[in-house]
Amino acid sequence: MFGVDTTELAVVAVIALIFIGPKDLPRVLRALGHWVGRVRGMARHFTSGIESIMREAELEEMETKWREENERILALHPANAVYPDPSARDPEQSASGQPDVMPPIADPPIADPPIADPPIADPDAQDGELPPERRPLP
Repeated sequence: MFGVDTTELAVVAVIALIFIGPKDLPRVLRALGHWVGRVRGMARHFTSGIESIMREAELEEMETKWREENERILALHPANAVYPDPSARDPEQSASGQPDVMPPIADPPIADPPIADPPIADPDAQDGELPPERRPLP
């Protein structure tokens, strides 16, 4: 604590006991504790005030960065690139008569249907005979 050793504290306590006396020492220590508590409270209040000022400055700096980043993003992606209502106008023209910035999305090409696997030949079947699963019921 402040670079004070226990031996130095003992010396100060002995000197205080000699000069103040054992009768008044508890009252003096109580008053000293009261003043130390008030000084600590003021220091804590001062520190919290400085920290709040620093926090506010950091918030202002962050808001400035966010505002600049927001302006940069809005410049890259203008608001007129979004269709307001696709059913209310011709999809090839925007409200100003100019072609849209974002062309309409084309439907994906339709793939050919998958080809069925050929039936498995029955090894016991005669030439020209159908496999068992395709034979008519008797």
